[in-house]
Amino acid sequence: MTSQLLGLRRPVALAAIGAGLAYGLLARFVFGHDAAEGLLDGVMTCSFIFVVPFVIGFVAAYVHPGDGLGMRRAVVLAWAAGTLTIFFAMGLAWEGLICAVVWLPVFLLMAALGGLNAWGLRRASGGRRPLVLASFAIAPFVVAPLEAQLPTPNRIRVVENRIEIAADAATVWTQIREVPPIAPEELGPSFAHRIGFPRPIEARLVGEGVGSVRYATFEGGVTFVEMVTEWEEGRALAFTIDARAVPATTFDQHVAVGGPYFDVLEGRYRIEQAGPGRCVLYLSSRHRLSTRFNAYTRIWTALFMRDIQQNILEVIRRRSERTAAA
Repeated sequence: MTSQLLGLRRPVALAAIGAGLAYGLLARFVFGHDAAEGLLDGVMTCSFIFVVPFVIGFVAAYVHPGDGLGMRRAVVLAWAAGTLTIFFAMGLAWEGLICAVVWLPVFLLMAALGGLNAWGLRRASGGRRPLVLASFAIAPFVVAPLEAQLPTPNRIRVVENRIEIAADAATVWTQIREVPPIAPEELGPSFAHRIGFPRPIEARLVGEGVGSVRYATFEGGVTFVEMVTEWEEGRALAFTIDARAVPATTFDQHVAVGGPYFDVLEGRYRIEQAGPGRCVLYLSSRHRLSTRFNAYTRIWTALFMRDIQQNILEVIRRRSERTAAA
C-alpha cells in the first residue's frame, strides 16, 4: 500500500531507482578497480562512503519525471536506490555481509540527504537541469583525487569486557592460559559471528611464562600467533597478536584483521578476587583503526570486539564454574 501511495510501482519511479542503482554500481566498479587505486584511493574513502551514496540518492530523485516529486517520494526513491546498490554489490561479490551491515546506515542517511537536495533544487529551479545532474554525478570523482593526497590517520582503541565467575582465581587461570577446543554448543548467540566473523576454536600454549606463544585458532583457517608479554599466575596474562596467518578469503578485504584498515594488536586477561570462591575476569583488546572516518568505524569495531570478547568470557565462566563445582 505504501509503495502504491508513493507511486513506486510506476515505470517512471522504477526507472528513477534504476538510474540511481546504475550510478552506484558504476561508481563501486570504478572506485574498486585496480587501475584507479592510485587516483581514487579505493572504496574506503570519504569520497565513496559518503559522497557516492549522496549522489545515488540525488540521481534517483532528480531524474524522476513530472511534478509529482514530493519530499517523501524523493527520500524513498533515494533509499531504494541506495539499498539496492548494497545488495547488488553483495550479489556481485564486491562486498561481504559485514561491510553491508556496517555501511547500510551511512548509505541510507547520505542517500536521503541526496534525495532531499534533489527535491529542493528542482523546486527552486522549477525543473530538471542536465548540467546540474552532471555536476553532482562527477563530484565523487573530483573529490577522490584530492582526498587521496591526505594522510590516513591511525587511531589506537581499547575495548574491555568483564564477567563475574563463581570460581576462584586459580581455577579461572587454568581456563585462560590455554583454551581447549570449544564445541559449537558452548558458544552463545553472537551478532558478530552471525554476520561473518569466524567463531573461536581453541588457544594452544607452547611454553610457559613471558616469551611463550599461544596459537589462537578460529573458523575459516584463521590463526592468531600470540606472544606472551605478561604472565602472573592467577592474576594477569597479556600477549601481542600477529594476524599474518589469516587467509585472505576468510574476511572481507575492507575489514580484514591485520589489513590496512583494522588490526588487533594486543589482548589481556586480568583476574580480580571478589570474595571466597568468586572472582571477576576482565578481557581487553587493543586495536588499530586506519580510516578517514574513524569516528564512525570505531562504533562498529567496539561493538564487534565487545561481542566477540563477551562470547569468549562466557565460555570461560561456564567451564570455570563447572570445574569449581566438580
